[in-house]
Amino acid sequence: MSESEFKNPYRPGAGHMPPYLAGREREYAEFDRLLGQDEILENLVLTGLRGVGKTVLMDTFKPRAVQQGWLWASADLSESASISEGTLAQRLLADLALITASLTVADPASQGVGFTADQGGEVTLSHSILAAVYEDTPGLTADKIKATLEYAWEHLRQENQHRVIFAYDEAQNLSDHASREQFPLSVLLDVFQSIQKKGIPFMLVLAGLPTLFPKLVDARTYAERMFRVMTLGRLGEEDSREAILKPIKEADCPVKFTEDSVGLINQESAGYPYFIQFICREVFDVFIQQHAGGEQRAVPIEAIQRKLDADFFAGRWARITDRQREMLWVVAHLDHSGEEFTIQELTEKAKALLPKSFSPSHANQMLGSLTERGMIYKNRVGKYSFAVPLLGRFILRTYELPDPEAEPI
Repeated sequence: MSESEFKNPYRPGAGHMPPYLAGREREYAEFDRLLGQDEILENLVLTGLRGVGKTVLMDTFKPRAVQQGWLWASADLSESASISEGTLAQRLLADLALITASLTVADPASQGVGFTADQGGEVTLSHSILAAVYEDTPGLTADKIKATLEYAWEHLRQENQHRVIFAYDEAQNLSDHASREQFPLSVLLDVFQSIQKKGIPFMLVLAGLPTLFPKLVDARTYAERMFRVMTLGRLGEEDSREAILKPIKEADCPVKFTEDSVGLINQESAGYPYFIQFICREVFDVFIQQHAGGEQRAVPIEAIQRKLDADFFAGRWARITDRQREMLWVVAHLDHSGEEFTIQELTEKAKALLPKSFSPSHANQMLGSLTERGMIYKNRVGKYSFAVPLLGRFILRTYELPDPEAEPI
């Protein structure tokens, strides 16, 4: 096969499985430890910025869990699942039904569940049966969900399939809504804490942005003891090299990256898995074209950066105001802009850089708005960070402050 016919092995994209998953051995070891629990004392929160590979890693957790005898129920948590306690219940029942539908149970009509089935002694444990159990249980939404999960567990246990993982991606979308007297996040935590205390081995695995764990603890303080937090960061230099080189090596690809190319990709991606895949994909295509034209191979990093800016950053940047952009521009000029910062550090830097600075109260308000837009996040000790990896670099290379002397158009 010629180089021009060889398929590009790199796969950037939201949740797309890369050709080689590098540097997650420690996370696998910790997940295997959690799978070994006889009584569920720890659930899992998988967190990190966008582009670090949370979704991909959680997808690879599933076969490990199944191999050890766990059933797996999963979904992405859209914002609609967080509207009310009822919508959360619907989500749980729909996911549970997928793993109970093959079970045969006694007709619940004969057990006083309040469900009318066709005449016969047995029915499958379908969604309609679970919904009937839920609706017939008196009490609050949490009581109904607990009863339904316990009912399902009793029948799963009879088939020796009693261990279930409920895995939810984008879990940062879960929120309580006190103004509407709806508390779906609190209900989720209450339900799983309660059934786990009864010895039922149903485990929660939640993946989401760094705002996730603070939200869990704000909803229920005991969440701090209920979860093991696994924070995914950028890859180290060696793991980044493997993520760059192994896909073309294992595919016996005729295109090769020089050491200079590997170093440049490593530097520009900063070890973030998504950016490694994005840049490598572009470099691969360029190398193919350069070879076909008899050109010397070189990485056109500026062109790749412009494409990355348009594909990954521009949409987010377009959703914020000019004043918010000025604030993020100031953050990008902090000495440690890629790490955490405080409001005091931000306002002091703004005084030095802007003709019109921010008061601490104004900065706090704007940071809250930027958090809602997914540009910034706040940790438990009151410090802030960019919520988008390499956002500071994007700002520094693309944004200029408006000229205060310029006439309005």
